[in-house]
Amino acid sequence: MNQLFADIESHSAAYLDRLVQVTAQPSIAAKGLGIAAVADLLTSMLRAIGFQVEQVDTDGSPVILAQMEGAGPQTLLFYNHYDVQPADPLEAWTTPPFEPTIREGKLFARGVADNKGAIIARIGAIESYLRVRGRLPVNLVWVIEGEEEIGSVHLHQFVTGREELLRTPLGCVWEAGGRNALERYEIALGCKGILYLELRTRGAARDLHSALAAVVANPAWRLLWALDSLKGPNGRIRIPGFSDDVRPPTPAQRRALAAMDYPEEQVRALYGIDSFLDGLTGLPLKERLVFGPTCNIDGFHTGYSGPGSKTVLPQEAMAKVDFRLVPDQQPAHVLELLRAHLDREGFSDVEIAWWEGEAPSASDPDHPFVQEAVSVAAQVYGHSPNVVPMSPGSGPTYLLCAQFGVPTVTAGVGYADSRAHAPDENIRLADWSDHMRYIVTLLERFAQP
Repeated sequence: MNQLFADIESHSAAYLDRLVQVTAQPSIAAKGLGIAAVADLLTSMLRAIGFQVEQVDTDGSPVILAQMEGAGPQTLLFYNHYDVQPADPLEAWTTPPFEPTIREGKLFARGVADNKGAIIARIGAIESYLRVRGRLPVNLVWVIEGEEEIGSVHLHQFVTGREELLRTPLGCVWEAGGRNALERYEIALGCKGILYLELRTRGAARDLHSALAAVVANPAWRLLWALDSLKGPNGRIRIPGFSDDVRPPTPAQRRALAAMDYPEEQVRALYGIDSFLDGLTGLPLKERLVFGPTCNIDGFHTGYSGPGSKTVLPQEAMAKVDFRLVPDQQPAHVLELLRAHLDREGFSDVEIAWWEGEAPSASDPDHPFVQEAVSVAAQVYGHSPNVVPMSPGSGPTYLLCAQFGVPTVTAGVGYADSRAHAPDENIRLADWSDHMRYIVTLLERFAQP
C-alpha cells in the first residue's frame, strides 16, 4: 500500500487543482444552472484516465456512465452526483460559494462535501492505482447523475434498459458519509425513502381585506387544520395504515444499531439544541433516527410576510411536506393513504399539487461485501467504523442497487461540521486524502484471491 499512498501524496496538488476547477463551476439542478458544463468537465477528466464514458440523456440532466475493464471477473459499482444545492443565502457565506477557498486546512465551496469532493478523490485514487498497478483488479461501473439534489427525478430513465448492467456488481460504493462528531468514520448501508409533496388550499379569487374574514373562508386556516390532522402533539402520525408496511429491523441490523456510537452531546451542541425530541437518548434515540418514519413540514407560505403590517385575507396557502420512509413503505402507497385520510377528515378541498418519491433500502450488515468495506475502513482510518444500518437521509439506493440485490456502503469525505446544503460548506483536506487512500485500499482487496 505504501507505493499507492505515496503516489497519491505526490500528485495531491494536481488532484486538488481539479477539485478547485470543478467546485468553481456551479451545477445547481434546482435552477438548471451549469449542469452541462460540469458534466462535460467530469467526462473529460474520466476519459483522460482511461474510462469509456457516455453521457446518457434523460428528460432532465444527463447521467454520466463511465466504465473500465479490470483484470478480474468481478464488477464494482460507484455512485455519485455532480449537481449541488442552491447557495442561498449568499450573504451568509464567508467567501463566495463558487470561489473555492482554503482556510485552516479546509476547502470551502458549494458542493465540495456534497458531492464533488468525493468524485474528484475517486478519480485521483483510480489514477494513482493505474499508475502504480497498471490495471484495476475489478471491472468498474461508475454512475454520476445530475439531479440527486432534486430527488433523482429522471434517474429511472437511465435505469430502464440497463438492468443487466446494474445486476452485475458485487457491491456499490455510494456517495455521502465521513466522520461524525466523535471523529469516528461512519458507513451507512442504504437510505430512507422519501415522499415529498406540496399541499395547496384556495379561497377567494384574489387576496381580500382581512375584515372579510368574518364571512369568507381563509385558506391558510384550512391548510393549518389539514396539517394538524396528520400528526398529533405526541408525535404519532395519524394517517391510518401509514405504519402497516414497516418491516422490523433484522437481528443483524439491531446488533449494528446497538454497536453504533452516536455522539449525542456533540450533536446537540452542533445543532444548538438542549435535547432531542421527546427527550430521547441512548438506544431509543438511535432506533428513532435510523428506523423511524417521519412526517415533516418543510415550508408554509401564505399571505403577507414583508416588513410592517398588511391586513389581508390570502387567496391561497401552500405547504411543502416530506415523509421519510423505511422498509417496506412505498411512496406511491403512502400518497394514496394520505389522500384517503384528507378526504375522510373533510379536507377533500386540499389539493396535492405535485409529488415525488424514492423507495427505502437497507443492506444486510452481514453481507460479505459490507464486511469487506468495514474492514478496509478500519485499516485506513485506524478504528472500527460506525455501521449505520440505514441513513436517515434519502437517495436512489433502491432504484440503482437494492432492487437488483446489490448491497450498498457509503464512503464520503465529510465531517460533522461540513455544512452540506448550508453556507460555508467545506471539507478538511486531510479527510479528502483519506478517502483516496480508502478507495485504493478497497480496490487492492479485490486484487487478492
